[in-house]
Amino acid sequence: MRQAARETTADEAELVARARNGDVAAFESLYRAHVGRVFGLCRRMARRPDAAEDLTQEVFVSAWRSLPAFEGRSGFGTWLHRIAVNAVLAQQRSPRGRDEVSLTDEEGEQMEIEVEDAMDAATPIDLERAIGTLPPGARDVMVLYGIYGYSHEEAAEMLGVAVGTCKAQLHRARQLLRERMQMEGHA
Repeated sequence: MRQAARETTADEAELVARARNGDVAAFESLYRAHVGRVFGLCRRMARRPDAAEDLTQEVFVSAWRSLPAFEGRSGFGTWLHRIAVNAVLAQQRSPRGRDEVSLTDEEGEQMEIEVEDAMDAATPIDLERAIGTLPPGARDVMVLYGIYGYSHEEAAEMLGVAVGTCKAQLHRARQLLRERMQMEGHA
């Protein structure tokens, strides 16, 4: 297993080096290897598939343009995730993005939302949907730490917050998810 991981890392490093020299086919291979995870990250953070598609495209365009500056201190996938997080956060901060993605009121409190498909006690909770209803800070930390496995330090750096804030947001996210599961009868 470790040998396969080293070969994958070596193959990826070779693709990155070729792409940095303008090899479009090498960048296409990197795109194919990472597009699913980047889209998933964007979808979970932005909560809208159409926005996630646009953001994913933006991430790879930005990566192509910034590739000469990629120093390889982190993995290529980690670098792409950093670009994706920045793109999502920028979209959420824009006036248009706030109107489209925010589910909080002016004081930052979670608003009640209607769910199209009512769930009964026999239906398992849709974790993706439950994560999507979290307030943005808690959702972002849950996605980065809980789903993608980044450390608190890495997630905090990506989100531009203190490590303590990251830990508090994760605690809040877990608490809200637990409450939602209990409300759905899945305690």
